[in-house]
Amino acid sequence: MAESMQGLKRTHRCGELSSANIGEKVTVMGWVQKNRNKGGIVFMDLRDRSGILQIVFEGEEQAELMEKASKLRSEFVVAVVGNVEKRSGAVNENLATGEIEVRAEELRILSESEVPPFQVEENSKTKEELRLKYRYLDLRRPDLQRNLRMRSQVTTLARQFFAEEGFLEIETPILGKTTPEGARDYLVPSRVHPGSFYGLPQSPQLYKQLLMCSGCDRYIQIAKCFRDEDLRADRQPEFTQIDMELSFVDVDDVIEVNERFLAKLFKEVLDVDVQLPIQRMTWQEAMDRYGSDKPDTRFGMELVNVTETVKDSEFVVFKGAIENGGTVRGINAKGQGAMPRKKIDKLVAFAKDFGAKGLAYIAIQEDGTVKSSFSKFMTEEEMNNLIAAMNGEAGDLLLFAADKNKVVWDVLGNLRLELAKQMELLDKNQYNFLWVTEFPLLEWSDEQNRYLAMHHPFTMPMEEDLQYIDSEPGRVRAKAYDIVLNGNEIGGGSVRIFQNDVQEKMFEVLGFTKEQAYEQFGFLLDAFKYGVPPHAGLAYGLDRMVMLMAKEDSIRDVMAFPKIKDASCLMTQAPSMADNKQLEELGLKLDVKDVKTEE
Repeated sequence: MAESMQGLKRTHRCGELSSANIGEKVTVMGWVQKNRNKGGIVFMDLRDRSGILQIVFEGEEQAELMEKASKLRSEFVVAVVGNVEKRSGAVNENLATGEIEVRAEELRILSESEVPPFQVEENSKTKEELRLKYRYLDLRRPDLQRNLRMRSQVTTLARQFFAEEGFLEIETPILGKTTPEGARDYLVPSRVHPGSFYGLPQSPQLYKQLLMCSGCDRYIQIAKCFRDEDLRADRQPEFTQIDMELSFVDVDDVIEVNERFLAKLFKEVLDVDVQLPIQRMTWQEAMDRYGSDKPDTRFGMELVNVTETVKDSEFVVFKGAIENGGTVRGINAKGQGAMPRKKIDKLVAFAKDFGAKGLAYIAIQEDGTVKSSFSKFMTEEEMNNLIAAMNGEAGDLLLFAADKNKVVWDVLGNLRLELAKQMELLDKNQYNFLWVTEFPLLEWSDEQNRYLAMHHPFTMPMEEDLQYIDSEPGRVRAKAYDIVLNGNEIGGGSVRIFQNDVQEKMFEVLGFTKEQAYEQFGFLLDAFKYGVPPHAGLAYGLDRMVMLMAKEDSIRDVMAFPKIKDASCLMTQAPSMADNKQLEELGLKLDVKDVKTEE
């Protein structure tokens, strides 16, 4: 039966005690990690969010205490009063409290527990579905507790840093206007305005620009955002941004304050020194060298453009790609020349997932002999020139893609990452930052047969490129910048358009009529008529940044209550059906199609 903690007050968390406390009488409370009855002596590991502490129950004169201690089971909640002593057995090097133990004088069982569906332990091997169903148990794990502490530390430091830099923390609405541009909105029906819907914010973009129009000058928010899109390991339907906007600034000003923020953050949380200034690379250079606009620079294996080298080749794959305006590029997987054919075939299949029709290769053996998928279509001189262009040496594996630039970049960019994983080149203890700048302003959509904004419609074009906006829209670069960490975009932003004529031109290029632009963004365009300062901003994906700092592979491990891939919550069973009374109040009727049968 549960006991009261009346008269007891916790003096320390478990992990806060050390050999400095030897001789002190303490009161600790937490969950039973495990209990070992050795006959005449009971050892109990007590766990709270700070760590684990060994409690010892011993003494024939304490029969009642010993009997109660022997009944303890995993996940019972207990309070213990006792004295801190030097550990009687061997020191446990794996525990922060491994030099000490608490010899119990009093034990209260505050709450009993049924047998949990899985053991609460660090780096649990239990299936994620089961752990997420009982997330409140899963969160008791020390590794997840550390992640939540780190996340809290990051947001606290962000608030402190930006407050000291003159930023105001301002909350923007969660219930806003739905905008069809970009990812899908989550819609919230209005009871008071039947047939009308709010959109949950994909970001506070428009509001923070309005705050600049309002003279707030520097804004910061730890902002909840929502996107109704397909999920991946680093995506969730609701996520958190460290969101900011600044007035009277240009690209360098935003980058400078954020570099100091990142340096402070990584020093204080991880004791990692970020070298400033952080390297910058244009989008074009990133794509040409790494096949990615978020390159992982912890390893080399850069793309090499060999189009000129093979332009006279009779190999139809290379020839066809070049004739169609594409390129031929390759990567050199150093020391992989002896890779078995089966493994190479798997790489070819991998490349096809990213749009490749195939993958050409040259395997240079240790003795210098060459095995190639296309050598019979090349002269010896052409092969030698190609190997030389790739800096190929004995023991290397050279892989080539030939197609339109976009496909070649996508294929080789992903292939170099896959090879880096196989070759164990990715060091999680290394933190390589990179600013990627000068993104294209627009990207062509074959599906919609028009240009789309690569970031959003309010991104400022580079002044020197404005002359091409009508004649060559794809050539126009944006004043946009992403901050990349180890091949992950952890933040992105841009200088915003603040002149009406440039904004109208941008909408025109995107295929909006004036009426359509005003229908969607009229409140912003109206605000711009009343004196708008030059402004720019940036937003970090908090979940993704903490995931990388905590060396986790999924953002679910740094969020308290994440969703699974179909955007549902296994613990609460959300989303769920609304009852008829709620639907009637909202003026809604459901016509639910069975997606599975339709497929």
